[in-house]
Formats: sequence, C-alpha cells, structure tokens
Amino acid sequence: MISAKTAKKIRVMFTPFRDGLQSSFGGKVRLEDFLPAMRASVEIGVRHFEFGGGARYQAPYFYLGEDPFEDMKKMREAVGPDVDLQILTRSVSGVTLTTQSMEGLRLQAKLMKASGTTWDRNFDYMNDVRNLVSTGKPIVDAGMHHQVSIALMGLPFHSDKVHTPEFYIDIGRRLLEGDTHIDSICLKDASGTTDPKTIYDTAVGLKKIMPPEMPLWMHTHDTASTAVACYMAAIAGGADGVDVSVRPMASGTVQPDGRSLAHALKGTGYSLDLDVSKLSKIEDMLNELMKEYAFNPTTTTADARVLGFPMPGGAIGPNVHMMVKAGILDKYGDVLAEFPVVVEAGGAWTSVTPGSQQYWLQAFNNVLYGRWKKIDPGYGKAVLGYFGKTPLPPDPEVVKAASDQLNLPVFDGDPLEAAPKNVEPAKKALEELGLPVTEQNIFLVLAAMVPGKKMEVNEGIRLLTGKPKIDIPLKEKEEPKPAAAPAPAAAPAPAAAAATPTPVITGPVTSRCTVEENGTKRTFLVTLEPATGVGVNPQVAAAAAPAPVAPMAAPAPTGGTPVYSTFAGSVEVVDIKVSVGDVVTKGGVLASVEAMKATHDIRSPCDGKVVAIHVKIGDEIDSTRPIMTIA
Repeated sequence: MISAKTAKKIRVMFTPFRDGLQSSFGGKVRLEDFLPAMRASVEIGVRHFEFGGGARYQAPYFYLGEDPFEDMKKMREAVGPDVDLQILTRSVSGVTLTTQSMEGLRLQAKLMKASGTTWDRNFDYMNDVRNLVSTGKPIVDAGMHHQVSIALMGLPFHSDKVHTPEFYIDIGRRLLEGDTHIDSICLKDASGTTDPKTIYDTAVGLKKIMPPEMPLWMHTHDTASTAVACYMAAIAGGADGVDVSVRPMASGTVQPDGRSLAHALKGTGYSLDLDVSKLSKIEDMLNELMKEYAFNPTTTTADARVLGFPMPGGAIGPNVHMMVKAGILDKYGDVLAEFPVVVEAGGAWTSVTPGSQQYWLQAFNNVLYGRWKKIDPGYGKAVLGYFGKTPLPPDPEVVKAASDQLNLPVFDGDPLEAAPKNVEPAKKALEELGLPVTEQNIFLVLAAMVPGKKMEVNEGIRLLTGKPKIDIPLKEKEEPKPAAAPAPAAAPAPAAAAATPTPVITGPVTSRCTVEENGTKRTFLVTLEPATGVGVNPQVAAAAAPAPVAPMAAPAPTGGTPVYSTFAGSVEVVDIKVSVGDVVTKGGVLASVEAMKATHDIRSPCDGKVVAIHVKIGDEIDSTRPIMTIA
C-alpha cells in the first residue's frame, strides 16, 4: 500500500468539460448543455479545468454549428479570470488530424491564448522529441504554461524496446536537454492500457532528472478499469497532479470519478486539492442538463478487451457513434481484432489522436477491403515518415504498399517542413466568398482543410456561411401513440338505399419495406393508394389521410441501373467524379462518400452511360437513395 512520509496534496485538473465530452460523445455537446455545471464547479472549489483542444476544437463547428473560439471565450467568462483553463494539442497536427505548418501552429497558439487558455498540454503520438521541441516554441511564445507530454501505451504484442520505463525516461531526458522551455511534464495514457508498475517506474525515473520545482502530471482513462490503480502508482512514484472527472461522464472511456480516487487515497497521507463531497452537485446538474443525450453503453462501460486494442477513450466514443450512423456497427468486433496487426506493422506509435484514428481506419479498411488492399492516407503517411519517426521500423511490405498506393516516397525530413502551407489558401477561400478575412476565420478554414477535400464541404466555410452540419447524439423521441378509438354507440337502422357505402380503405397506407440484394439491405417507405371511386368516400378518405411522406429513394429512370452507397447508414457525398453523359466502365470510380472521417469510393456496378445524377456534394445519403443512374 502506498503511503506518504509527509502529507501531500495532489493537484487536480477537472476533465468532464473536454475529455468527458469527447470520450462520451465525440465532443458533440452544445455549450448551453454543460456551461452551467462548469460555472457551478468553480463555486465548489475547482481551480483547473480542461476546456478545449482535441475533439472539443473540431466538434463545435463540425457538428454543432458553434464557433469553438467563441465557446472558449464564454467558458472563460463563466469561470472568471483566476481559474486555469487547459487545452490539448497534437504536436505537428495542432488541433487537427493532419500536419500543420509552423505558421499555422503559431496562429493556433495566438488564438488559443486570446480565447482564455492558460495551459497547453502538447503531445506527439510518435513520441518524436524533435516534433515536441519544435511545436512547444509557439506555446511558450504565446505566454501559455507549456506542459509537454510523454505518450504512454500498453502494447498488444511483446517488445522490450519500446513503451517501457527506460523508453519513456529517455524521451523525458532528451526533452529536458532540448532548447524549448518546459513548465511541466505529463505522462499521458490515452487508452488506459499501461500497467501500474511501468507507470511507477517511469515516474520514479523522471522525478530523478526533473528540476525539483517542475510538476509531473498523470493522465489516463478508465477503459480497462485500472485508472485508479495507475494514478496511485504514479502518485507513489512522485506525480504531483492527476486528471479526474465526475459522473455521468466518468469511468468507462473517461477519467475516473474524483470520488473514487479520493476514497482510494484515504489513510495514505495523499489527498486531492478538491472537496469531492461536493461533486454530487455537479453530477446532478449534468444529469439534468444532458438528459436528452443518448449515452452509448460502449463508451460508459469498462471493457478489458482494450488491452488488446489500445484505443483511446476519446476515439472509441466518436468511432462508435460514426459506425452507428453509417450502419456498420456489426463490423466493430472485426475491426478490434485487426487492431494488433496494424499496430505492429505500422511501427508501434502511440494510439492517441491522430495515431489512434490512423490505426482504426487502417484496421477498418483491412476488414472491408482485405488486408493492405486499401491504405488509409493518414496511416500510409505515418509509416512513410511524414508525421515523424516511428518508434519501431514499420513492416517493409506495408511501407511499399503505402508508397505505391499513395504515390509518395519514404520521408525522413522534418514533418513541419513537409506540411501543407494552408494559411494563404484559407485566406483566398474567404475572399472569394466575401467572408471576413480575420485570423480566427482563417484558422477555422485551414484547420478543416484535408488533402483532396473540396472547399464546398470545408467545415469552416460551412459555419461561416450559415450552413453547418448538425449531428447531435440525442435520444430518439418516441412518436405519441394514437389513443384507442371509443367503441361506437349503437346507430339507428340505415335508410337502406340512401346509406353511404362503408369505406374499405380510408386513405393512403404507408409501410416500411426492407429489400436485401447481394448482401446489401435497402429500406423503403411504400405507400399504397386506394383506387379512385372503389368503395371510398372521398371526404372520409381526405380526412383520414396521413401527412405526405417524403420518399426515401429518388426514382431511377426506367431501364437504368441505380448506383447506391455501400453503407447502409448515413454518409456524406464529398465528391462526384462524373457528369451526365459520361461513359463509364464497370468498377470505375463514380463518386466518393465520407464515413468514419475517411473517404470511400463508390464504383460503377456496370458499363454504360451516366443518364442522371440525383445528389450534390455535401448531401447526406444512405443506401436507399441512388447517387446516380447508369443506362
């Protein structure tokens, strides 16, 4: 059992309003649905919050129609000037999923500071010290507390070369020898898969080489039910601060509830700088504020299987939500089983964003298309070196497949030098649309720019033009059931010949029909109309007819072959590669849709000519709505 020789207060960063939102809902929670609880948290004594970065930078304008910088400013106003507000940034990716130029990262740091940030926790999923040193400079220059992270992960295969205490301590040593100022160090285990002994040994080793006044922080997730044990190991090893949350956004894929850790530390001499007896007030407020949100059991329940697929809580939640939306949740188990394969073949980078997404999408592609038949661009660029040096050498077969499919050479230079220079293109896009060319607007656009993605579906442009996509994980509202009709009273005898014929059908009857063809299911709404004048009183039929139902599938021209999405659920059309009149061949790429934050080609089922296109870029479709028709 751990014990302190002298009483020690462990500092707390409160995470429900950033990591809690991301790990539970992919960050898709409206500001108004949690801000009062954040304000109340200050009243009970919380002095350090995580409030931005990660998915809580992207989610507000990707899915909620909210400007993330304006949200941050409102949070700062709610908590007052004296509370520390912390963001999470991803080294060369910043708050995005791809690499950014140094110019973009400097703009990011400036805007984050102006929006109320005091601490910036910066990590690199490759644990590339060069990246961490370079990207720490804008954080320091902007005047924020620079907390550099060492990313931890439990490997799903055996290695004595990486992800060991010695491996992590060496990273810390090289960071401290670098020329960028560091205010604190964080051990960040996004997947909750590192064992307590490794954490303890790492903490002990780091404290020996860190300046005595420099805090050591520990962050993990409770996905495998080991978070409290890992925090106790870190504290015993010398950690000075930890991250905790509160129900309903605690444990499972999130951080442990502060009450659990406080209870575990009773009698040890260690205690939290937080009065956990008051957390029930915040829990009650969140339960009321978020009563319309649908909590997915996959994100709220511990799952020891994560030890075999080190996926971070902040990524499990979004991916589960996306799989449900795309109608492919049945593939979840297969993707998890493929995870160890892509981790080892890729070079064992840490499964924290964007690395986790790269692992996930490659495992997903391996399941859908066959192993290495389709290399995800992010995963491919990672094994080729465009995000930094991988901890272990990647599989040569995968490197070759990535190079061939992406038409890119192996790269061993500086990722920041190879990153796209997106500031000027973002300015140009704003100017062409007559939108205000402010630094904030420029960054909103450039942070949503992805190679090959058309500007029509850029989330920054959509927000600024008043056309954001709204995707909030709310509970489905049940339609009220019609009250049972009362039994009719006895009627007088009819006047024989003068009687109105009894209607057989009183109006259109709509039913749902599911059709399966070659393993693809499509669902249609079918409306049966009564024949005119056959036993129906028109006035009765008109009164009883239901509201018109929008057709679920646009009709294809007679004799044509409709082309559908390969996903049963909802996906977005991000590219249309042909025009009406074009001659196409079977297997040719006709369009692209986005699912799981990646693009997927829609191929022609036959030879022929495009006679109609039924959708436009940006439309949300499912497998019941044809994209185009070929004849």
